[in-house]
Amino acid sequence: MAIPEAINQKLIKELEVMGFPLARAARALHSSGNNNIEAAIDWIIHHEKDPDIDEMPRVSIELDVRSPEPLFITEEMITKAQQLRDCARKSTLEEKNSRREREKERIREGKELLEAKRTAEENERKRFLASRKADKDEEKRARERILQKLENDKLEMRHRFGLGMSPINPKTSRHTLPLAEENKSNMAAYSVAKAEKMRECLRSIKHKHKADQARVTRALETLLIYIGNVARNPDVEKFRRIRISNPAFQERVGALEGGMEFLQLCGFEMTEGTDFLYLPRDKMDMAVLHSAGIQLKSAVTNPYFGLLSHE
Repeated sequence: MAIPEAINQKLIKELEVMGFPLARAARALHSSGNNNIEAAIDWIIHHEKDPDIDEMPRVSIELDVRSPEPLFITEEMITKAQQLRDCARKSTLEEKNSRREREKERIREGKELLEAKRTAEENERKRFLASRKADKDEEKRARERILQKLENDKLEMRHRFGLGMSPINPKTSRHTLPLAEENKSNMAAYSVAKAEKMRECLRSIKHKHKADQARVTRALETLLIYIGNVARNPDVEKFRRIRISNPAFQERVGALEGGMEFLQLCGFEMTEGTDFLYLPRDKMDMAVLHSAGIQLKSAVTNPYFGLLSHE
């Protein structure tokens, strides 16, 4: 590194002997008068944080390069120089430690974020499995009620025609309900096969129109409204009549493969000579409507409904 000729060469060497970098010593002499080593050291102390302190001065000036008097290096000068070196080392060490701590904090935050994401995914998986199990349990209970109803109907028929009582199945006997508690005018024989046919209709709707999920959801919710209205208001005829030519019905249900068949499985019939689907009051089966409601709710809430061969 070239030293401007105007800088006192003797003083520069003495500052270098004391441990100061060449460029810093040259800038200190240049800025403090170029004729006193103590003034140069004081300048370094007051300007050690200047960003250009270790850059060689670029402006040459005419100065007397001769020292006016012999220079003596005192203990105080050496002490100040050592203090400056210690301060510089301490500052460098603190900066390294600060960078290390920031990196540790960044790694720690990254691990916490990853763990939180894994926990959220696990909780979501558990919620889905619990919901699916609840659906299966409700479906199982519905099947048991249907089977028990069939068993009670058989017993009633045998009793009515004087055929005597058949042996009771021990697996179903604990579920036997008194026939007096059943509203037999609203209930008819029901098979598990019909429930499976309903599921197939809903699977068909979801599979055939999987590219338009919003339309599928609208169709399922519309069917659920139809079935719910009939079940809650069995004596209100308007809920048991559906105009097939209604544009809203066609757009939501009628135009979707499986929609009309699902309603017919629930008991709705095509009325001859009209464009109505009609559910006669004396042919309503609450067990069928209840099962249909369960299937629809499962299809709406279970994202895997229709994707597997068996739910």
